Amino acid sequence: MRFRITPKDIGFFGMFAEQAKHLVAGAEALREMVEADFDERVDLAAQVREIEHHADDAAHAIIRRLNSTFVTPFDRDDMYELASALDTCMDYMEEAADLIVLYRIHQIPRKIGKQIKILQRAAELTAETMPNLESMQGLSDYWVEINRLENQADRAYRALVADLFETETDPILIMKLKELIETLEAAADAFERVANIVETICLKES
Repeated sequence: MRFRITPKDIGFFGMFAEQAKHLVAGAEALREMVEADFDERVDLAAQVREIEHHADDAAHAIIRRLNSTFVTPFDRDDMYELASALDTCMDYMEEAADLIVLYRIHQIPRKIGKQIKILQRAAELTAETMPNLESMQGLSDYWVEINRLENQADRAYRALVADLFETETDPILIMKLKELIETLEAAADAFERVANIVETICLKES
């Protein structure tokens, strides 16, 4: 570890942990929305949107603290990137919820549930890992597992798109569903981005 002569602000670790908890709530709300009847989805989408607002607030709080803190626990730019990357995960999940309502997608393919489960697991792992940034212990298992989940997400994405073109005949519905599937895939990529940043931080601090 690098030697510091000035105390570092360890309050950031709790802030990152709090931010990541919103991802777990967001992924669960998105799962409920996908499994709900169409007439229940507007209210559930509003729940996802509210969670996204809380996640935004958490990210902004971290950035404000970074801007007013002289000595940070680890590289300042990496901390900015981590806060932004966590926020992006929630942004994509909120975008998926919006698309379902705005595009009035009544029948959501069951296989999309696999994408959601991957996002749920990625969110849980991320929330479990953020507190470990303080000790830098057990982090490698996290980014290896997130990478494995992202590979799973890639395969699920390709299978869904192939199935979509094979089973659907309405070109407008195909476009709507494809955008939804792509947004969920982007969310999985965003979780991998978080894991990559954590790996970078760990390598710099080791």
